[in-house]
Amino acid sequence: MTHAVAADAVELLRRVIAAPAALHEPCFHGNEEQYVSECVRTGWVSSVGKFVDRLEDQLSEYTGARHAVATVNGTAALHVALLLAGVQPGDEVIIPAMTFVATANAVVNCGAVPHFIDIEDRTLGMAASVLRARLSEVTRLHDGTCINQQTNRRVAAIVPMHTFGHPCDIQQLCETASEFGLPVVEDAAESLGSYVDGRHTGTMGCLGVLSFNGNKVMTTGGGGAILTNDESLAVRAKHLTTTGKRPHRWHYEHDCHAFNYRMPNINAALGCAQLEQMDKFLAAKRRLAATYRATFQDAAGVQFFDEPSGCRSNFWLNALRFTTPGSTMRDSFLRESNDAGLMTRPCWTPLNRLPMYDQCPASELPVTQRVFESFVNIPSSVKLAESD
Repeated sequence: MTHAVAADAVELLRRVIAAPAALHEPCFHGNEEQYVSECVRTGWVSSVGKFVDRLEDQLSEYTGARHAVATVNGTAALHVALLLAGVQPGDEVIIPAMTFVATANAVVNCGAVPHFIDIEDRTLGMAASVLRARLSEVTRLHDGTCINQQTNRRVAAIVPMHTFGHPCDIQQLCETASEFGLPVVEDAAESLGSYVDGRHTGTMGCLGVLSFNGNKVMTTGGGGAILTNDESLAVRAKHLTTTGKRPHRWHYEHDCHAFNYRMPNINAALGCAQLEQMDKFLAAKRRLAATYRATFQDAAGVQFFDEPSGCRSNFWLNALRFTTPGSTMRDSFLRESNDAGLMTRPCWTPLNRLPMYDQCPASELPVTQRVFESFVNIPSSVKLAESD
């Protein structure tokens, strides 16, 4: 039965796309070559140049955030955003157990400890009900500071993540965070072009971060950005990502320990051309998702995972859910699809199961485990919808 369901699912997948197919590839059909060539021709290829400023302005306009600060990658953006939110060595930062490892790594880069919360089936993001229950159970407020009574560490921030581009229950999470006096830093690395009730992800916490890795909806090759509506945080973000250098015509004056995290101009040039095509990219990805939805509508033992109600997802990575408990069906599908030249992948290994994080505090994680055992990502590149 397991083999039959997996084989049928692979056959349905092949009806939508032809092999070989990668999980997610970039699409370069706009002004990429022109803009990058201008950087090479003029020599402005490093962290200063008009395309960096232009990309930041375009991102601000596109997302509705008042400020955007371009960085070398999404992990660097999250590292600095956490510092700006007040995370200090020895603190705890609450993150979902189901997220890419970079979320936890950014926490550790601050000298802090990840604290894992279970996700919900509806969004695959952090479960607001579990967050509230966990904070009520293990923390207390002392002079306005949230303290984990089990570890005696300060809980410094909450980092919700929008899984596969699907918005999490960010409004409820922000409300809960506010009750416990905790800042929210949105990990919107995967969700450029996703909205909750008309508001772009990454703009509802005090800070948000984006990623423009080569496998994202739009790419700068490698890159990321910090979003915020707070001007003082934006100024500080730019300062910390530019080695803490104070402006001067010739002197090298640095006033704090900081980072060389600014995005190079040549990467920003690529990003400017990509962002110009975002509406086209998103429309293509929605067409691909619609085709998958229709194809798997009546499939036995497998379901297409759709965007949460009240949200508009960028469908960064499309996903299938196998309804039989356990990982046997998932693994059979992964083996057969990859043997057929169709790149499919499981969810990330839950962070609490990784050796460097297996001793971190955590809520019970039944949904995280169930999702890990039953979900797979399927090819989601823009060009697949174009050929369709």
